[in-house]
Amino acid sequence: MKDVNVTELRQNLPAYLARVQRGERVRVLSRGKVIAEIAPPSADQDSAALARKLLRGSVLGYDEPLQPAVDPAEWEANR
Repeated sequence: MKDVNVTELRQNLPAYLARVQRGERVRVLSRGKVIAEIAPPSADQDSAALARKLLRGSVLGYDEPLQPAVDPAEWEANR
């Protein structure tokens, strides 16, 4: 893991982003304290993005959102 101060990061951002792209993590320091960490995306983030993409457009809309989606007479709890 590479530590870098804000000024150095600003001056050499493309180089540090290339390091991150290769899999390294970069910690950003301000006045000697860690304020951020730049890291490649995790597999969880990739799978979450895929799930959002697959589910996009699958939500149904209802003309009367305050009314039950199914007729209450059809509910099993009423039987």
